[in-house]
Amino acid sequence: MNNAARYAPFFDLPDEQRVVVTGLGTICPVGNDVATAWQALVDGRSGIGPITKFDTEPFGVAIAGEIRDFHPEDVIPKKELRRMTVPARYAVVAAQEAVADAGLVVDESNAEEVGVIYGSAGGGYHMILEQEQIFRTRGARRVSPFLISHMLPDAASGHIAIMVGARGPNMSPASACSTGTAAVGEAMETIRRGDARIVISGGTDEPLLPVLMAGFQALRGLANHEDPTKACRPFDANRTGFVVGEGAAALVLESLASAKERNANCYVEVIGYGSSNDAHDMEAPHPSARGPAQAMSMALRKTGLPMEEIDYINPHGTGTPMNDRVETAAIKAVFGEHAYDLAVSSTKSMVGHLMGGSGALEALATVKTVSEGVIPPTINYETPDPECDLDFVPNVARQAQVGVALSNSIGLGGHNASVIFRRMDG
Repeated sequence: MNNAARYAPFFDLPDEQRVVVTGLGTICPVGNDVATAWQALVDGRSGIGPITKFDTEPFGVAIAGEIRDFHPEDVIPKKELRRMTVPARYAVVAAQEAVADAGLVVDESNAEEVGVIYGSAGGGYHMILEQEQIFRTRGARRVSPFLISHMLPDAASGHIAIMVGARGPNMSPASACSTGTAAVGEAMETIRRGDARIVISGGTDEPLLPVLMAGFQALRGLANHEDPTKACRPFDANRTGFVVGEGAAALVLESLASAKERNANCYVEVIGYGSSNDAHDMEAPHPSARGPAQAMSMALRKTGLPMEEIDYINPHGTGTPMNDRVETAAIKAVFGEHAYDLAVSSTKSMVGHLMGGSGALEALATVKTVSEGVIPPTINYETPDPECDLDFVPNVARQAQVGVALSNSIGLGGHNASVIFRRMDG
Protein backbone atom coordinates (compact mmCIF):
# COMPACT_ATOMS: atom_id res chain seq x y z
CA MET A 1 0.00 0.00 0.00
CA ASN A 2 1.21 3.50 -0.81
CA ASN A 3 2.18 5.10 2.52
CA ALA A 4 0.67 8.43 1.50
CA ALA A 5 -2.74 6.76 1.12
CA ARG A 6 -2.72 5.53 4.71
CA TYR A 7 -2.92 8.97 6.29
CA ALA A 8 -5.65 11.58 5.95
CA PRO A 9 -4.09 15.05 6.15
CA PHE A 10 -5.01 16.95 9.28
CA PHE A 11 -7.16 19.45 7.41
CA ASP A 12 -9.44 16.66 6.15
CA LEU A 13 -10.06 15.26 9.62
CA PRO A 14 -13.14 15.98 11.75
CA ASP A 15 -12.61 18.04 14.89
CA GLU A 16 -12.72 14.87 17.02
CA GLN A 17 -9.53 13.69 15.29
CA ARG A 18 -7.66 16.96 15.01
CA VAL A 19 -5.29 17.38 17.95
CA VAL A 20 -4.27 20.58 19.71
CA VAL A 21 -2.00 21.49 22.62
CA THR A 22 -3.87 23.22 25.45
CA GLY A 23 -1.45 23.01 28.39
CA LEU A 24 2.29 23.20 29.05
CA GLY A 25 4.45 22.53 32.09
CA THR A 26 8.14 22.05 32.85
CA ILE A 27 10.89 21.90 35.41
CA CYS A 28 14.33 22.08 33.85
CA PRO A 29 17.82 23.58 34.27
CA VAL A 30 16.72 27.04 33.11
CA GLY A 31 13.48 27.32 35.08
CA ASN A 32 11.01 25.58 37.32
CA ASP A 33 7.99 26.72 35.30
CA VAL A 34 7.22 27.43 31.67
CA ALA A 35 7.36 31.24 31.83
CA THR A 36 10.79 31.28 33.49
CA ALA A 37 12.25 28.55 31.30
CA TRP A 38 10.95 30.03 28.04
CA GLN A 39 12.31 33.48 28.84
CA ALA A 40 15.71 31.98 29.61
CA LEU A 41 15.74 30.09 26.31
CA VAL A 42 14.81 33.21 24.37
CA ASP A 43 17.48 35.19 26.22
CA GLY A 44 20.09 32.54 25.46
CA ARG A 45 20.87 31.90 29.14
CA SER A 46 22.61 28.65 29.96
CA GLY A 47 21.53 26.47 32.88
CA ILE A 48 24.69 24.39 32.75
CA GLY A 49 27.07 24.65 35.70
CA PRO A 50 29.17 22.67 38.18
CA ILE A 51 27.60 19.51 39.54
CA THR A 52 26.56 19.96 43.18
CA LYS A 53 24.72 16.68 43.80
CA PHE A 54 27.77 14.52 44.41
CA ASP A 55 31.55 14.55 44.59
CA THR A 56 32.90 14.85 41.06
CA GLU A 57 36.57 14.31 41.92
CA PRO A 58 36.67 10.81 40.34
CA PHE A 59 35.45 12.20 37.02
CA GLY A 60 37.13 14.20 34.34
CA VAL A 61 33.83 15.99 33.73
CA ALA A 62 32.10 17.87 36.54
CA ILE A 63 29.36 19.87 34.79
CA ALA A 64 25.68 19.27 34.10
CA GLY A 65 22.32 20.93 33.65
CA GLU A 66 20.99 20.68 37.21
CA ILE A 67 17.61 21.75 38.52
CA ARG A 68 18.01 24.26 41.31
CA ASP A 69 15.77 25.59 44.09
CA PHE A 70 13.33 22.74 43.69
CA HIS A 71 10.99 22.24 46.66
CA PRO A 72 8.64 19.37 45.78
CA GLU A 73 7.05 19.43 49.23
CA ASP A 74 5.41 22.70 48.21
CA VAL A 75 3.26 20.93 45.63
CA ILE A 76 3.31 17.20 46.46
CA PRO A 77 1.87 15.80 49.73
CA LYS A 78 4.61 14.42 51.98
CA LYS A 79 3.00 10.98 52.12
CA GLU A 80 3.20 10.72 48.33
CA LEU A 81 6.57 12.41 48.11
CA ARG A 82 8.45 9.74 49.99
CA ARG A 83 7.12 7.11 47.61
CA MET A 84 8.26 8.93 44.48
CA THR A 85 11.54 8.67 42.65
CA VAL A 86 13.18 11.94 41.66
CA PRO A 87 12.11 11.75 37.98
CA ALA A 88 8.54 10.97 39.06
CA ARG A 89 8.57 14.10 41.23
CA TYR A 90 9.71 16.16 38.28
CA ALA A 91 7.02 14.61 36.09
CA VAL A 92 4.22 15.30 38.56
CA VAL A 93 5.27 18.92 39.04
CA ALA A 94 5.45 19.50 35.27
CA ALA A 95 2.11 17.76 34.75
CA GLN A 96 0.46 19.80 37.49
CA GLU A 97 1.50 22.99 35.74
CA ALA A 98 0.31 21.71 32.35
CA VAL A 99 -3.06 20.58 33.69
CA ALA A 100 -3.59 23.93 35.42
CA ASP A 101 -2.54 25.76 32.26
CA ALA A 102 -5.08 23.77 30.26
CA GLY A 103 -7.82 24.56 32.79
CA LEU A 104 -8.46 20.83 32.90
CA VAL A 105 -10.70 19.32 35.56
CA VAL A 106 -11.06 15.53 35.58
CA ASP A 107 -14.16 14.07 37.24
CA GLU A 108 -16.60 11.21 36.76
CA SER A 109 -17.96 12.84 33.62
CA ASN A 110 -14.68 12.59 31.69
CA ALA A 111 -12.17 10.45 33.63
CA GLU A 112 -12.29 7.56 31.15
CA GLU A 113 -11.62 9.95 28.25
CA VAL A 114 -8.41 11.34 29.78
CA GLY A 115 -5.20 9.37 29.27
CA VAL A 116 -1.55 9.67 30.22
CA ILE A 117 1.32 8.79 27.88
CA TYR A 118 4.42 9.86 29.73
CA GLY A 119 7.88 8.35 29.44
CA SER A 120 11.29 8.00 31.01
CA ALA A 121 14.43 6.54 29.49
CA GLY A 122 15.36 4.72 32.67
CA GLY A 123 13.02 5.36 35.58
CA GLY A 124 14.08 5.17 39.20
CA TYR A 125 17.85 4.86 39.05
CA HIS A 126 18.13 6.47 42.48
CA MET A 127 15.73 4.06 44.15
CA ILE A 128 17.42 0.99 42.69
CA LEU A 129 20.89 2.06 43.84
CA GLU A 130 19.68 3.23 47.23
CA GLN A 131 17.80 0.02 47.95
CA GLU A 132 20.68 -2.12 46.70
CA GLN A 133 22.88 -0.41 49.28
CA ILE A 134 20.28 -0.98 52.01
CA PHE A 135 20.01 -4.64 51.03
CA ARG A 136 23.77 -5.12 51.27
CA THR A 137 24.28 -3.24 54.52
CA ARG A 138 21.04 -3.74 56.45
CA GLY A 139 19.48 -6.88 55.03
CA ALA A 140 16.54 -7.95 52.89
CA ARG A 141 13.89 -7.06 55.46
CA ARG A 142 14.83 -3.38 55.30
CA VAL A 143 14.26 -3.05 51.55
CA SER A 144 11.44 -0.62 50.78
CA PRO A 145 8.02 -2.07 49.86
CA PHE A 146 7.84 0.75 47.31
CA LEU A 147 10.90 -0.50 45.37
CA ILE A 148 9.21 -2.61 42.69
CA SER A 149 6.32 -0.33 41.78
CA HIS A 150 8.32 2.89 41.91
CA MET A 151 11.59 1.97 40.20
CA LEU A 152 9.91 1.31 36.85
CA PRO A 153 9.88 3.72 33.88
CA ASP A 154 6.08 3.80 34.04
CA ALA A 155 6.02 5.12 37.62
CA ALA A 156 5.73 8.72 36.40
CA SER A 157 2.72 7.98 34.19
CA GLY A 158 1.07 6.13 37.05
CA HIS A 159 1.63 8.96 39.52
CA ILE A 160 0.25 11.51 37.05
CA ALA A 161 -2.88 9.44 36.44
CA ILE A 162 -3.47 9.07 40.19
CA MET A 163 -2.91 12.80 40.74
CA VAL A 164 -5.37 13.79 38.02
CA GLY A 165 -7.81 10.90 38.26
CA ALA A 166 -7.26 9.97 34.61
CA ARG A 167 -8.66 6.50 33.85
CA GLY A 168 -8.06 6.46 30.10
CA PRO A 169 -5.16 4.85 28.21
CA ASN A 170 -1.95 4.96 30.22
CA MET A 171 1.51 3.91 29.14
CA SER A 172 5.16 4.86 29.32
CA PRO A 173 7.10 4.66 26.05
CA ALA A 174 10.79 3.99 26.56
CA SER A 175 12.92 4.71 23.50
CA ALA A 176 16.02 6.21 25.10
CA CYS A 177 16.62 9.82 24.13
CA SER A 178 13.59 9.92 21.81
CA THR A 179 11.18 8.95 24.61
CA GLY A 180 9.66 12.40 25.21
CA THR A 181 9.02 13.00 21.52
CA ALA A 182 7.53 9.54 21.11
CA ALA A 183 5.20 10.18 24.06
CA VAL A 184 3.84 13.35 22.43
CA GLY A 185 3.45 11.61 19.07
CA GLU A 186 1.75 8.56 20.55
CA ALA A 187 -0.59 10.85 22.47
CA MET A 188 -1.60 12.45 19.18
CA GLU A 189 -2.24 9.05 17.63
CA THR A 190 -4.27 7.90 20.66
CA ILE A 191 -6.60 10.87 20.25
CA ARG A 192 -6.81 10.49 16.47
CA ARG A 193 -7.97 6.88 16.73
CA GLY A 194 -10.58 7.82 19.30
CA ASP A 195 -9.17 6.05 22.37
CA ALA A 196 -9.07 9.28 24.40
CA ARG A 197 -10.14 12.90 24.01
CA ILE A 198 -7.40 14.33 26.24
CA VAL A 199 -3.90 12.97 26.90
CA ILE A 200 -1.22 14.28 29.26
CA SER A 201 2.08 13.55 27.55
CA GLY A 202 5.78 14.18 28.05
CA GLY A 203 8.97 12.82 29.52
CA THR A 204 11.23 12.97 32.55
CA ASP A 205 14.68 11.83 33.68
CA GLU A 206 17.23 12.41 36.42
CA PRO A 207 20.47 10.75 35.29
CA LEU A 208 22.81 12.73 37.58
CA LEU A 209 24.31 9.83 39.51
CA PRO A 210 28.00 8.96 39.88
CA VAL A 211 27.69 5.53 38.25
CA LEU A 212 25.74 6.93 35.30
CA MET A 213 28.22 9.76 34.84
CA ALA A 214 30.95 7.11 34.79
CA GLY A 215 28.99 5.29 32.10
CA PHE A 216 28.54 8.43 30.03
CA GLN A 217 32.22 9.16 30.39
CA ALA A 218 33.08 5.65 29.25
CA LEU A 219 31.17 6.37 26.05
CA ARG A 220 33.58 9.29 25.50
CA GLY A 221 30.71 11.52 24.58
CA LEU A 222 30.76 14.12 27.37
CA ALA A 223 31.75 17.71 26.73
CA ASN A 224 33.90 19.76 29.06
CA HIS A 225 34.98 23.39 29.20
CA GLU A 226 36.56 25.70 31.75
CA ASP A 227 33.36 27.75 31.49
CA PRO A 228 30.45 25.30 31.95
CA THR A 229 28.01 27.61 30.16
CA LYS A 230 30.11 27.26 26.98
CA ALA A 231 30.53 23.48 27.08
CA CYS A 232 27.53 22.48 24.97
CA ARG A 233 28.17 23.66 21.40
CA PRO A 234 25.77 21.97 18.96
CA PHE A 235 26.77 22.17 15.30
CA ASP A 236 29.84 24.29 16.08
CA ALA A 237 33.08 23.04 14.49
CA ASN A 238 34.72 22.91 17.93
CA ARG A 239 32.00 20.87 19.66
CA THR A 240 33.31 18.05 21.80
CA GLY A 241 30.22 16.25 23.08
CA PHE A 242 27.02 16.54 25.08
CA VAL A 243 26.24 17.73 28.60
CA VAL A 244 23.99 15.66 30.86
CA GLY A 245 20.88 17.41 32.17
CA GLU A 246 17.82 16.59 34.25
CA GLY A 247 14.20 17.60 34.22
CA ALA A 248 10.76 17.05 32.79
CA ALA A 249 8.15 18.62 30.54
CA ALA A 250 4.45 17.94 30.04
CA LEU A 251 2.02 18.81 27.26
CA VAL A 252 -1.75 18.43 27.42
CA LEU A 253 -3.05 17.27 24.05
CA GLU A 254 -6.73 17.07 23.24
CA SER A 255 -9.08 16.82 20.34
CA LEU A 256 -10.07 20.10 18.76
CA ALA A 257 -13.69 19.21 19.49
CA SER A 258 -12.91 18.81 23.20
CA ALA A 259 -10.96 22.06 23.30
CA LYS A 260 -13.84 23.91 21.67
CA GLU A 261 -16.32 22.44 24.12
CA ARG A 262 -14.18 23.55 27.05
CA ASN A 263 -13.37 26.91 25.45
CA ALA A 264 -9.72 26.05 26.10
CA ASN A 265 -6.77 28.04 24.83
CA CYS A 266 -5.09 26.24 21.94
CA TYR A 267 -1.36 26.90 21.57
CA VAL A 268 -0.84 24.93 18.36
CA GLU A 269 -2.19 22.00 16.40
CA VAL A 270 -0.24 18.71 16.36
CA ILE A 271 -0.32 17.53 12.76
CA GLY A 272 2.39 14.91 12.22
CA TYR A 273 4.36 12.18 13.96
CA GLY A 274 6.92 9.69 12.70
CA SER A 275 9.24 7.14 14.27
CA SER A 276 11.89 4.75 13.03
CA ASN A 277 14.99 2.78 13.95
CA ASP A 278 18.41 2.78 12.35
CA ALA A 279 18.77 -1.01 12.90
CA HIS A 280 22.51 -0.40 13.00
CA ASP A 281 24.19 0.10 16.38
CA MET A 282 23.23 0.63 20.05
CA GLU A 283 25.35 3.78 20.40
CA ALA A 284 26.16 5.31 17.03
CA PRO A 285 23.63 6.52 14.44
CA HIS A 286 23.84 5.05 10.95
CA PRO A 287 26.21 7.28 8.95
CA SER A 288 23.75 7.42 6.05
CA ALA A 289 21.27 9.34 8.26
CA ARG A 290 18.52 7.02 7.04
CA GLY A 291 16.79 6.67 10.43
CA PRO A 292 16.16 10.35 11.28
CA ALA A 293 15.27 11.02 7.64
CA GLN A 294 12.67 8.24 7.72
CA ALA A 295 11.07 9.60 10.91
CA MET A 296 10.85 13.13 9.51
CA SER A 297 9.46 11.88 6.19
CA MET A 298 6.79 9.84 7.97
CA ALA A 299 5.75 12.82 10.07
CA LEU A 300 5.56 15.00 6.96
CA ARG A 301 3.40 12.47 5.12
CA LYS A 302 0.85 12.56 7.91
CA THR A 303 0.50 16.33 7.66
CA GLY A 304 -0.45 16.32 4.00
CA LEU A 305 1.64 19.49 3.60
CA PRO A 306 4.48 20.09 1.16
CA MET A 307 7.88 20.13 2.86
CA GLU A 308 8.26 23.82 1.96
CA GLU A 309 5.65 24.61 4.61
CA ILE A 310 8.11 23.73 7.40
CA ASP A 311 9.72 26.90 8.75
CA TYR A 312 11.68 25.70 11.77
CA ILE A 313 13.26 22.59 13.26
CA ASN A 314 14.19 22.05 16.88
CA PRO A 315 16.79 19.31 16.33
CA HIS A 316 18.17 16.63 18.61
CA GLY A 317 21.34 18.77 18.47
CA THR A 318 23.41 17.20 21.25
CA GLY A 319 26.79 18.66 20.34
CA THR A 320 28.46 15.32 19.63
CA PRO A 321 30.44 15.43 16.38
CA MET A 322 28.77 12.41 14.76
CA ASN A 323 25.17 13.07 15.83
CA ASP A 324 25.22 16.66 14.62
CA ARG A 325 26.67 15.64 11.25
CA VAL A 326 24.13 12.85 10.81
CA GLU A 327 21.18 15.02 11.77
CA THR A 328 22.28 17.78 9.40
CA ALA A 329 22.59 15.22 6.60
CA ALA A 330 19.13 13.85 7.43
CA ILE A 331 17.54 17.30 7.27
CA LYS A 332 19.16 17.93 3.88
CA ALA A 333 18.10 14.49 2.62
CA VAL A 334 14.45 15.17 3.50
CA PHE A 335 14.18 18.84 2.60
CA GLY A 336 16.66 19.23 -0.25
CA GLU A 337 17.32 22.87 -1.10
CA HIS A 338 14.58 23.96 1.31
CA ALA A 339 16.87 22.83 4.15
CA TYR A 340 18.81 26.06 3.64
CA ASP A 341 15.66 28.12 4.09
CA LEU A 342 14.86 26.51 7.45
CA ALA A 343 15.81 27.90 10.83
CA VAL A 344 17.34 25.18 13.04
CA SER A 345 18.22 25.81 16.68
CA SER A 346 19.26 23.51 19.51
CA THR A 347 17.87 24.35 22.94
CA LYS A 348 20.15 21.64 24.35
CA SER A 349 22.91 24.22 24.09
CA MET A 350 21.32 25.83 27.18
CA VAL A 351 19.88 22.93 29.19
CA GLY A 352 21.97 19.91 28.26
CA HIS A 353 20.60 16.48 27.42
CA LEU A 354 17.66 15.48 29.63
CA MET A 355 17.60 11.94 28.18
CA GLY A 356 13.94 10.80 28.31
CA GLY A 357 12.87 14.34 29.17
CA SER A 358 14.66 16.03 26.27
CA GLY A 359 12.14 15.39 23.52
CA ALA A 360 9.29 16.64 25.70
CA LEU A 361 11.09 19.84 26.63
CA GLU A 362 12.05 20.42 22.99
CA ALA A 363 8.47 19.80 21.89
CA LEU A 364 7.37 22.39 24.46
CA ALA A 365 9.97 24.85 23.16
CA THR A 366 8.78 24.22 19.61
CA VAL A 367 5.17 24.87 20.64
CA LYS A 368 6.25 28.17 22.20
CA THR A 369 8.28 29.06 19.11
CA VAL A 370 5.21 28.66 16.91
CA SER A 371 2.76 30.31 19.28
CA GLU A 372 5.01 33.22 20.31
CA GLY A 373 6.71 33.96 16.99
CA VAL A 374 10.26 33.85 18.32
CA ILE A 375 13.00 31.27 17.71
CA PRO A 376 15.39 30.57 20.59
CA PRO A 377 19.06 30.51 19.61
CA THR A 378 21.76 27.90 19.47
CA ILE A 379 24.22 29.42 21.93
CA ASN A 380 28.00 28.89 21.83
CA TYR A 381 27.93 28.76 18.04
CA GLU A 382 31.16 30.46 17.00
CA THR A 383 32.93 28.45 14.29
CA PRO A 384 30.95 27.07 11.33
CA ASP A 385 31.43 23.42 10.44
CA PRO A 386 31.42 22.79 6.66
CA GLU A 387 29.51 19.56 7.26
CA CYS A 388 26.89 21.35 9.39
CA ASP A 389 26.01 24.22 7.09
CA LEU A 390 22.40 25.11 7.90
CA ASP A 391 20.95 28.22 9.56
CA PHE A 392 21.45 27.38 13.24
CA VAL A 393 20.16 30.74 14.61
CA PRO A 394 23.49 31.49 16.30
CA ASN A 395 23.58 33.00 19.80
CA VAL A 396 20.66 35.45 19.53
CA ALA A 397 16.93 34.72 19.36
CA ARG A 398 15.10 35.64 16.17
CA GLN A 399 11.63 37.10 15.75
CA ALA A 400 9.85 35.09 13.07
CA GLN A 401 6.37 34.04 12.04
CA VAL A 402 6.71 30.28 12.25
CA GLY A 403 3.70 28.60 10.67
CA VAL A 404 4.82 24.96 10.91
CA ALA A 405 7.67 23.51 12.96
CA LEU A 406 9.22 20.11 13.54
CA SER A 407 10.93 18.69 16.63
CA ASN A 408 13.43 15.82 16.29
CA SER A 409 14.89 13.24 18.66
CA ILE A 410 17.56 10.59 18.11
CA GLY A 411 18.11 7.92 20.75
CA LEU A 412 20.54 5.22 21.81
CA GLY A 413 19.52 1.94 20.27
CA GLY A 414 18.83 3.65 16.94
CA HIS A 415 15.48 5.18 17.95
CA ASN A 416 14.26 8.25 16.07
CA ALA A 417 11.11 10.33 16.47
CA SER A 418 9.71 13.51 14.93
CA VAL A 419 6.61 15.52 15.73
CA ILE A 420 5.19 18.48 13.79
CA PHE A 421 3.22 21.47 15.11
CA ARG A 422 1.21 24.10 13.23
CA ARG A 423 0.13 27.61 14.20
CA MET A 424 -3.58 27.85 14.85
CA ASP A 425 -5.60 29.87 12.35
CA GLY A 426 -7.30 33.03 13.51
